[in-house]
Amino acid sequence: SGPMWAYILAHENAIPLWRSLMGPTKVFRARNSVPDSIRGAYGLTDTRNTTHGSDSPASASREIAFFFPEFNERLWYEQEEPRLRCGRVIYNAEERVHCVLGDGESELT
Repeated sequence: SGPMWAYILAHENAIPLWRSLMGPTKVFRARNSVPDSIRGAYGLTDTRNTTHGSDSPASASREIAFFFPEFNERLWYEQEEPRLRCGRVIYNAEERVHCVLGDGESELT
């Protein structure tokens, strides 16, 4: 019914953490049990509940491949993920990606 944004969330516990922030799928339940959740605050109906999150790593892989066909999950885990774990990370709003700062590099460079 309108624009949407798709993101790949990277965190050791991304799926349960994101699902907790979203709140229950059923908007009525979200409004009553977790009113400060995304769905509790902004959901309209059960089919217009404002947000989506994969329910398992297998679903996440399938959905990432659908929305980001150019993304290679295996290469990301082999090459990018280890770098993110050991470096300072900043968000590049222009490119809409997170970047790892190199040695001696500041956020202002």
